[in-house]
Amino acid sequence: MKIKYLSTLLFGLFASLTVSAQQLKEFTLEDLNFGGHNYYNMVPKSRYCTWWGDQLVRLEGNACYIVNKTNGKETKLFDKSEINQWIAPTRSIKVNSLGGAKFPYADKSVVVLRDGASIYTVDFKKHSLVSETEIADSDNLLESNYKSGAMAILRDNNLYVRRGAKEWQLSKDGSREIVYGQSVHRDEFGIHKGTFFSNDGTKLAFYRMDQSMVVDYPQVTIPEIDYFNHPETQTCSAVAAPDKYPMTGETSHEVTVGVFDSATGKTIYLKAGNPKDRYFTNISWSPDDKTIYMFELNRDQNDCRLVSYNATTGEKTGELYRETDEKYVEPQHPIMFLPWDNSQFIMQSQKDGYNHLYLCTLGKHGSRMAHNTESLDIKQLTSGKWVVMEVLGFNAKRKSIIIASNEINPIQRNLFAVDVKTGKRTRVDETGNGWHNGLLSVSGAFVFDKYSSPDVPNNIAIVNTENGKKLSYFHAEDPWKGYNVPEYSCGTVKAADGVTDLYWRMVKPTNFDPKKKYPTIIYVYGGPHAHNVDARWHYSSRSWETYMAQNGYLLFILDNRGSENRGKAFEQATFRQLGQEEMKDQMKGVEYLKTLPYVDADRIGVHGWSFGGFMTISLMTNYPDVFKVGVAGGPVIDWHWYEVMYGERYMDTPQTNPEGYKKTSLLYKAKDLKGKLQIITGYNDATVVPQHCLTFIKACIAAGTQPDFFVYPGEPHNMRGHQSTHLHERISQYFFDYLK
Repeated sequence: MKIKYLSTLLFGLFASLTVSAQQLKEFTLEDLNFGGHNYYNMVPKSRYCTWWGDQLVRLEGNACYIVNKTNGKETKLFDKSEINQWIAPTRSIKVNSLGGAKFPYADKSVVVLRDGASIYTVDFKKHSLVSETEIADSDNLLESNYKSGAMAILRDNNLYVRRGAKEWQLSKDGSREIVYGQSVHRDEFGIHKGTFFSNDGTKLAFYRMDQSMVVDYPQVTIPEIDYFNHPETQTCSAVAAPDKYPMTGETSHEVTVGVFDSATGKTIYLKAGNPKDRYFTNISWSPDDKTIYMFELNRDQNDCRLVSYNATTGEKTGELYRETDEKYVEPQHPIMFLPWDNSQFIMQSQKDGYNHLYLCTLGKHGSRMAHNTESLDIKQLTSGKWVVMEVLGFNAKRKSIIIASNEINPIQRNLFAVDVKTGKRTRVDETGNGWHNGLLSVSGAFVFDKYSSPDVPNNIAIVNTENGKKLSYFHAEDPWKGYNVPEYSCGTVKAADGVTDLYWRMVKPTNFDPKKKYPTIIYVYGGPHAHNVDARWHYSSRSWETYMAQNGYLLFILDNRGSENRGKAFEQATFRQLGQEEMKDQMKGVEYLKTLPYVDADRIGVHGWSFGGFMTISLMTNYPDVFKVGVAGGPVIDWHWYEVMYGERYMDTPQTNPEGYKKTSLLYKAKDLKGKLQIITGYNDATVVPQHCLTFIKACIAAGTQPDFFVYPGEPHNMRGHQSTHLHERISQYFFDYLK
């Protein structure tokens, strides 16, 4: 299958006529790069909305507006000056922006606003302040529950719950080694937070992580100095900032789950047994708040179980479900109870090869009967060679689930309503093509459908999920109108297995001449839980690609096996040998490029960051006669030194897979480097620690090969702010210098 998209090129020709004889403008990195001074003027405009029940509210910094879902007309709800007047007519209170306004109650005219250390709850119909809460500078607000008004707070490494004027201290031994209420397991397994309020907000489940047994990685922090204003008066002493970093095969941290009950003021811990060999993830509550469910995964990550616990005693009440796999099981989503039936919930699993929904029914007495496997009936609700990408929520009236999936096309994301009784799916997004992100109203009757497609920068529709009526609410203008824009195209090649379609994106040089031969840069990531090519604007092209196309380079990007959204077999093809199958697939892309008369096969470069940095050096050293120039950012060099959860999932441990670790290690490839390679890293990278880059350079010194190396002091895994522009200037210049 080949997909070609040429309307951007045609638009460029049309634009050249409409601007008369005026020359089309050229981009700069300040225009295109995140962190650039003009970047926000160059991205498609949008409208930011939220739901107040089933009423759509548009948010601006100075005002909030109710949007008529039939015709799109807007009526002002309130503005900033009114809010400040209602909060404190006699005080100098200044809520600076309404952009983060929340409307937590579908049946109440209440808005919640946070400004600095203050949280205000305002009744905008009564024009009065409902409550005002101050968060001290030393406090970190982790989570709020609007039903109870409770807040989970971290203070001096210890966990507190505040509710009105009352406050409870849940821990006393919090430290750098004993961590409360934070994301655990290095943010793997779908974990992104560490506190979980019950539905009524009177109880709080939370993580406790003991990492005292984890070896410190010796990070060093250099204080910030203003080099332009008397730097000689400022000290620059390095400060030790060790990071608890469990590497593959080594001792990892131990996690337990606590439950606090504000009715009793007591905390208990779930009796989940020995935490040394398990990961606890995807915590959820039963509708009656009496039971806690979570997935428990063994350290080998091939045995996953859904387990229930009594939220009052901590006793285990059942093992409801078990899933095993010869490679790995990866729970990513908590169960979700149906809002119209407390005995049924939705579970997501890849057990049939693709991530799908399963309707699970507890015994006739609900969670009280969930103490043995037989009490859980499981029915597959969706199926097919496509994946459920997200569950947006439920429509209780229609008894349906609103999901996002790539059922229509592997590189699309569309929205569907799934009938819980029949499994029938009805598309509910506006167009049926492109990439759609939906925000569901409280009842599920409406979805705010924000989408783009290869030739659409950003559109928004309001869709009635019950009758299918759609209102086109917003169309963004092309922010690149008047600029010299390259051609973006998309297609497929066969993977190295000869069967699987791999999707690619190409960005041709501006003012493309098919009779010329162009230097070509392959941008690569290639790792799990990511993809580069989809049906968004310009096929999701990174702005740096446009900058390089403007400078006479052809860009090529291929999603190899191992990347996301293509099913379990596609993802697991790289198991125990990261980088190997990925390289084979990338070389199929190179083979395709060499068939094109306008690609200069003697001038091929490669660039990537993180896993893409690992792939860049892998390709440079395994195919030294193909790749002339490479820029590797934050690269993994040897999987021995990567974190336990991610590393052991895809590679097993160094003890059980020594051949795989040796085969994938780039230290043994340092001697094979022939082309020009620049390695770049943030020197305080806590994701891919500096040991990777430094050890590879040491291996190159021993081998007599000559990579270049650049460091961003004090920066993490990705460069922040305007330093990102500096970074892309450096990357670009390296190709300008050596891949001319």
